[in-house]
Amino acid sequence: MRCLLDISDLTVEDLDTILGLSERSAWPPVLDGKGVALLFEKPSARTRNSAEMAVVQLGGHPVTIKGDEVGLASGRESPQDLIRTLACYHALVGARVFSHRVLVEMRDELVRASLEVPVVNLLSDYSHPCQAICDLLTIRQLSPHNERVRLAYVGDCNNVSRSLAQVCIMSGIDINIATPPEYWFSESDLEEILSVRADNGGMDKTGTQEPGQLNLYDDPFKAVEGCDFVYTDVWASMGQEDEANSRREAFEDYQVTSQLMNAASPGARFMHCLPAHRGLEVANEVMDAECSVVFTQAENRMHAMRGILLFLLDQSSTQ
Repeated sequence: MRCLLDISDLTVEDLDTILGLSERSAWPPVLDGKGVALLFEKPSARTRNSAEMAVVQLGGHPVTIKGDEVGLASGRESPQDLIRTLACYHALVGARVFSHRVLVEMRDELVRASLEVPVVNLLSDYSHPCQAICDLLTIRQLSPHNERVRLAYVGDCNNVSRSLAQVCIMSGIDINIATPPEYWFSESDLEEILSVRADNGGMDKTGTQEPGQLNLYDDPFKAVEGCDFVYTDVWASMGQEDEANSRREAFEDYQVTSQLMNAASPGARFMHCLPAHRGLEVANEVMDAECSVVFTQAENRMHAMRGILLFLLDQSSTQ
């Protein structure tokens, strides 16, 4: 059984397969007559819409479930009992959760019960693999295939930047992360992010692709030098609302402005996973500039999700 809880669940070849599936102009109705459960403990716009439409495009029926309907957070039902129940009805389960532990417990219960129902992480406090795959799809669409790409991420070391760093390393993209030193990844987080190099050996079957390099900066202007893409995310994620004021002070020099974009490579593109807090992590003029590809990213969430579903349902060879 294939599951996608974290980018580390994938190999380089898996990533390439998913991207290829995402870019197909026609796809098989592999979910015809089948349901897909989509659990949302957290609010969602892009993830919910992209996931529901991807299921529909593959012929299936998405069933969206709110967190308070099952009560995982309150203890009304355990992750183990819930996933066993959903597996009675659905071909696949996606979940957007507060705690990554919930996803791990769901997967482990399916393995224990020998149930072939894939689980996909629609976002957790630990990682956001669907967003990272969408970002990689966007970068590849906009980049010359014969040149090494450099990307700068300016902002919080959070679930988005963690998964983004993993796909960059696996895909031979150099990534610079600029954040205040007190918000850098922990040593254990860095070890886990960098472990995708060892897990993938030569990084591709031919051994010709060098892994991407990860560099940490406290100066955003140094981080963006020579970069083809500049990426940011909110300074305070869902569940960190009580830290909003302290984070605003810590990150005030990390806003992506026109001046920061001008310090990157000529023609550099701006990326954001959305929702954006205009005037905080990104200036209005950057969000609305010609260099901004945030809505290309948003559309690619649907295409990437379709590729992920086909991959998890083992349809990589289906024409």
